[in-house]
Amino acid sequence: MVEKIRVENLNCYYKDKQALKNLNITVEKNEILSIIGPSNSGKTSFLRTLNRMNDMNVDFSRDGEIYLDEENIFEMNPEKLRTRVGMLFAMPIPLPMSIYDNIAYAPRVLGLKNKKNMDEVVEQSLRDASLWDEVKDRLHTSAIKMSGGQQQRLCIARILAIEPEVILFDEPCSGLDPISTAKVEEAMLKLKQKYTIVLVTNNVKQASRVGTRTAFFLMGELVEIDKTSTLFVSPRNKKTEDYITGRFG
Repeated sequence: MVEKIRVENLNCYYKDKQALKNLNITVEKNEILSIIGPSNSGKTSFLRTLNRMNDMNVDFSRDGEIYLDEENIFEMNPEKLRTRVGMLFAMPIPLPMSIYDNIAYAPRVLGLKNKKNMDEVVEQSLRDASLWDEVKDRLHTSAIKMSGGQQQRLCIARILAIEPEVILFDEPCSGLDPISTAKVEEAMLKLKQKYTIVLVTNNVKQASRVGTRTAFFLMGELVEIDKTSTLFVSPRNKKTEDYITGRFG
């Protein structure tokens, strides 16, 4: 496998509270790395550091390095980094405009003007998000009228429209019903053919269903990482076993 992201000796702090402790981890190209662990284990802090969203928090500080294709992300322009590393949040937040314009918004900001090219971007993004067949006849209706699951896949399509290399998913199905969750997971499995994905989830069954590898975080530390099929069947660490079997967390 080809290494896409490398994290070296990463420590993250919010004022005096340490959220991540000496984290060393890699993310391989075209994998889904599932990250599991109880609340306050550092999962979301890790995601928000990967695309430098934590930079906007005045209480945040860190040391250590993160490399994207051997480039140090802390030496990059943050806005440029976020076009390469997109992020999907727990609650879908569609823009108050049409389905089409939700997808077209960012490409327009980035300078795409040709309507034929824009139509192609919108269609391909919706197809990759497993949403095209459901909305192709109502692209110019309000995105606010979509179901919650459709809105979440619309937000995925909106990220895809800027052609990122990595997509970060932060609890993307926490507010969705099982059918909508299955469709988002279907989209994720399809997307890993083109993209590298890091998924934070409190749903260990979801991690087992979609993860290429799974990492277990606890109290800001990486306890264990392995192929998902191995970690869920024969974890090396007793703490991992206790968590995935529901003994704590």
